[in-house]
Amino acid sequence: MIVGICQIVLYLPDSGSLKQKRSLLKGMVTRVRNKFNVSVSEVGDQDLWQKAQIGVAVVTNETRYANQVLSQVVNLVETQDRLELIDYTLEML
Repeated sequence: MIVGICQIVLYLPDSGSLKQKRSLLKGMVTRVRNKFNVSVSEVGDQDLWQKAQIGVAVVTNETRYANQVLSQVVNLVETQDRLELIDYTLEML
């Protein structure tokens, strides 16, 4: 069993409150969850208005597949117009 984990750090320049931040993230999280069938959650910087850390996890039997799915998730997040990708890390367990 392979567990692929991706931690994504985002900058939200248009966010002026925690309510706006949650609204921006909710849409992105829903798109990622529906398109790739992965687990997604906000895992850090929950009290900051313009910064977010998102955790994404996928369970599979092949490392290559986990890496492929998580790379596609990162590519999707990069294309979002109201979010800026600052950094991300991939890890396979």
